[in-house]
Amino acid sequence: MLSYLIRECNTAALNLAKRNLSRLVKTALNNPASIWPFVQCVCPVESFRPGSNRQQDKTDAPVCGIICDIIPVAKRICTMSFPNVRLRRLRYEPAIRRMVQETSLSTERLIMPLFVRSGQNVRQPIAAMPGNFQFSIDELIKEAEEIASLGIGGIILFGIPDKKDAVGSDALSPDGIIPQAIRAVKQSLGNKLLVITDVCFCEYTDHGHCGIIHQMPNGQHDVNNDATLENLVSQSLIHAHAGADMLAPSGMMDGMIQAIRAGLDGIGFTHLPIMSYAAKYASSFYGPFREAAGSAPQFGNRQSYQMDPAASAGQAIREVQLDLDEGADIIMVKPALAYLDIVRKVRDHFEGVPIAAYNVSGEFSMVKAAAQHGWIDEKAVVTESLTAMTRAGANIILTYWAKDVARWL
Repeated sequence: MLSYLIRECNTAALNLAKRNLSRLVKTALNNPASIWPFVQCVCPVESFRPGSNRQQDKTDAPVCGIICDIIPVAKRICTMSFPNVRLRRLRYEPAIRRMVQETSLSTERLIMPLFVRSGQNVRQPIAAMPGNFQFSIDELIKEAEEIASLGIGGIILFGIPDKKDAVGSDALSPDGIIPQAIRAVKQSLGNKLLVITDVCFCEYTDHGHCGIIHQMPNGQHDVNNDATLENLVSQSLIHAHAGADMLAPSGMMDGMIQAIRAGLDGIGFTHLPIMSYAAKYASSFYGPFREAAGSAPQFGNRQSYQMDPAASAGQAIREVQLDLDEGADIIMVKPALAYLDIVRKVRDHFEGVPIAAYNVSGEFSMVKAAAQHGWIDEKAVVTESLTAMTRAGANIILTYWAKDVARWL
């Protein structure tokens, strides 16, 4: 109707406007720009236009009066452009920029990944991740104390055992490297620092995969999903008894959250939250981590259980939905920077669910390498990247820059 009114601009058009006044007004209010050509040519055939000497037609007054009330609004909105609008006005002063910011970083929402091994006074540099180390437990305590003093939200522990075997036995021992580390940190810091543990087997198995390997009927060797669930429950209960504040299952086994939740609840750990690596992709950004944790697969890859980077985003939504239904309390997307679209989709689809994003080792090491060559400003790039993760919808960020960011903020 509106296109006809604008095209004809005559009495017949005005009569049509009278019969459809409510629709016309609704259109004008919802989209003033669309009504402006009409009010210019029709309202009310000169008699209501500024400067007109014509006698007003009283029969036109109702429609013209309402439309003319809309004219200033429509005209104002249609002219909301330069030079009336200058968005730079909000950018000149730093105080104003800070005042109108919607997204900000917070140290309380950062988690620092740490690697722990056996020994004494060990602080072994990780070549692929400058500034990161494999810590013996005594050194881990010192590191954790510094992290707590910076106000960082928590740490997540990854273990490096002395010996590896086909089933990852160290991960199933109450005296394994991670239970020892949990007890030591909690004894030193108590509730001053959140201690989260990675629940998986890739660091502990000699084959580098995330569970028990079996031969399938087609002759292919792969992770036995259901047999691995039993071990994941055992590992989780060991961490819970040692004093972990949160568990983070990362193996991408079907049904792992349900199994772990049932195991925890069955012995009274109903209060212990689970942060699930729900949307974990088979990414090329994990290389430096695999050096740090000694967890690279010795054959094949992890594409049969981690998500395909080229898969529909809908698969990530399904993975998240399943984990939430099974009892996950926090959802993680990994990696973060290359998958901000997934973070955003998960945020939009699951309003109110806490979302973590893992700023993974490859993302870290690329920036570090470029900064060491003087090609980029490390602080600026890191701040921008973490801000983008937050803006995309992440409430929590796991990052190897946690200490640096805490000092910068």
